[in-house]
Order: sequence, then C-alpha cells, then structure tokens
Amino acid sequence: MLAWNVAVVLWGAFVRASGSGAGCGAHWPRCNGQVIPQSPSVKTLIEFTHRLMTGADGFLVLGLVAAAFLLFRKGSPVRTGAVLSGFFLVTEALVGAALVLFEYVADDRSTARIGWMALHLVNTFMLLGALTLTAWWASGGRAVRLRGRGRVAGAMLLAVFATVVVGTTGAITALGDTLYPKTQVGLREGAAATFLERLRIVHPVVAVLTALYVVLAGAVVRRMRPSAATARLSRLLVALFAAQVVAGAVNVALLAPVWMQIIHLLLADAVWIALVCTTAAALAVEDAATAPSSPTRPNRPALSEASA
Repeated sequence: MLAWNVAVVLWGAFVRASGSGAGCGAHWPRCNGQVIPQSPSVKTLIEFTHRLMTGADGFLVLGLVAAAFLLFRKGSPVRTGAVLSGFFLVTEALVGAALVLFEYVADDRSTARIGWMALHLVNTFMLLGALTLTAWWASGGRAVRLRGRGRVAGAMLLAVFATVVVGTTGAITALGDTLYPKTQVGLREGAAATFLERLRIVHPVVAVLTALYVVLAGAVVRRMRPSAATARLSRLLVALFAAQVVAGAVNVALLAPVWMQIIHLLLADAVWIALVCTTAAALAVEDAATAPSSPTRPNRPALSEASA
C-alpha cells in the first residue's frame, strides 16, 4: 500500500508538471462529463489515469483497514495506523476534488492555488506517514510513546515539522517551475519577477538548513536511544537527505525538467518515509528486556534463588 501510494503521488506530480490537471475539465469524479472519456487527448489520458489510480487506492485502503482488524488484536497500533490511513486518503481525495472543481489546475496563477497546493502536500505527507507507521507496526515495530522521551522526542518532532516545511516550500517551488519555466539559472531581477519566482530561493535555503539539523538529530538519536534499528535508520535518513540536496542542486542546474522533478519528489518521499521510521524506532516502547532498571528499585533475586 505504501509503495502504491508513492506511485500515485509521483503520477500526480507528473499531472501537474505536464500541465494535464485540466485534462478532465472542471468535472469530478467524472471526466469531461463522462465516466469513461471518449476520444481522449494525451492530457486527458494522463489525468484520467491518475483518477483511476486514486480510485483503486480507495478500495485498497478499505482492504487494508479490514485486514488490520481481522489480523491484529484490539489495541494494536496497526489498527490505528490503518484507520488514520483511511482518514487521510478521504481528505486527500477531497483536496484533489477541490483543486479540480475550483479550477486550480493547468495555468491557473491565483494565490488561492498556492494555499491549496500547500494543503495538498501536507495531507499527502500525513497519508504517507500513516501508511509508513502501519507498515512499520505490522512488521513488528513497537508502539510509539512520547512521555518520558525528553530531548529525543523534541529533536525528532522538530525534524518532522522542518521536513514538512521543506516539502511545502518544494511543492510551491515546483508549481512556480511549471507556471514560469526557467530559461537560465538564477532569479529574475526587478519588478518582472513574480511572487512564485521570488520564492524559489526559499526552498533550497530551508532544505540545506533542515539537512544540517537532521544530521544533528540523527547523532542525538544514536547516542540517547542506542539500538541497531535507530542507528541503521538514522544513518539511512542522513544519506537520503544528502542525496535529496544534491538532486535539488541538479534540478536547478538543469532548469527543472519534468523527469528530474519526479526523481526529486521520489527522493523527498523516501526521506519522509525514513524519517517516520526513524522517529518510530526512537520513540518506541521498550520491553522489559531492554528497559533500564530503576536506580531506586534494585533488582533482587527471586525467592527460590534466595532460599537455595
């Protein structure tokens, strides 16, 4: 389910980058007033394929929720993750429908579209995050607990928030690249530059600062929550963030071609998934075997051992 939804996100980015958002007109859920478009154009096929993928997604998530309740006991975090996945899928569909019905697609340059794109990105991250946690817990990961985690919880939650901000600025920058294709590296000067073009400098700055912070947060997690899982995942997270920064620089140098935008987004999704897994591992509930003993209640031998 997680892999399928990453594919849906990437195809949705292709819809935006190719200018195919209006391929089905201002109609939803029908396409140009038809259930199945007749003699469709290329843009209609691109947009209609995305709708088919999201439609299938709805049935798959229903199956995920059903499986979670059938295969896992009451109180299992897998059930919680599956329900959250279903909720964010519904809100994702509603946001997507609003973009179409309000015609915030294709060449629309309104300020409202920027806000809706940011909301769309945040909801997509929440959906992928919920699916990631469901997969993590279904694979044997322990439930998350914030109480008593102190600096580890603060460091990881700040990393989550900063990464959402990076993703949001990235979505707005990608919209600007679609509406105002770049002809040279750098920013347009003077009054000729639009609001979206001026914002292009914000995303790389925020991305680099967040990458540096994630390196620091990873070191904190490895020191304060030493385990094989947190060490492996935190290092993977740092490596993916570094690759993402490099891909962003290449994207700028190549003037944001569609294929590079898709690779950049794929890496962004990978960073987000790795961050969610790292956070879940760092904040996982400990079992009795790994939990540190309380200094005020020293371990005592069992009664049978004392008698012997």
